[in-house]
Amino acid sequence: MGQEAQVRTGVEEDLTGLTDLYNHYVCETPYTFDTVPFTPEERRDWFAAHSPRGPHRLMVAEEAGTGALLGYATSGRLRPKPAYLGSVECTVYLAPGATGRGVGGKLYRALFDALADEDVHRAYAAVVPPNDPSVRLHRRFGFEQVGLFREVGRKFGRYWDVAWFEKRL
Repeated sequence: MGQEAQVRTGVEEDLTGLTDLYNHYVCETPYTFDTVPFTPEERRDWFAAHSPRGPHRLMVAEEAGTGALLGYATSGRLRPKPAYLGSVECTVYLAPGATGRGVGGKLYRALFDALADEDVHRAYAAVVPPNDPSVRLHRRFGFEQVGLFREVGRKFGRYWDVAWFEKRL
């Protein structure tokens, strides 16, 4: 992997690759609190919750020339109650070989450019420490840590904290 990353809106044909990428984080890291891998069919509702317009987006980075999936960024519902509709939860997941190449920054730049004209007031992000690259990425995009939930999730036989970050849009 050495080509430039291209960012675009996610499409249905990405679902299998997106699921495989997410399953890496499910199985190998504490960065998501899902504990059992998904099939693409099980991720279909997640995919359908994003659209090319509106506050809930899915941006995909692929390697120029090869089309290899490098990562994705999303904005989605923060909480299900209607009063939260002006807030989104954002996340970035990168393929293991795509870290440290600026792909996360390209994805977030595209995501926040897409959200600029939407009725979104705040963006939130959850980071499971220690994850210095994720903290640096979020701070670079103007997020500030606003809270820490201590030992809120159990995975891999231990409890993990979650740091919450906030950004005004």
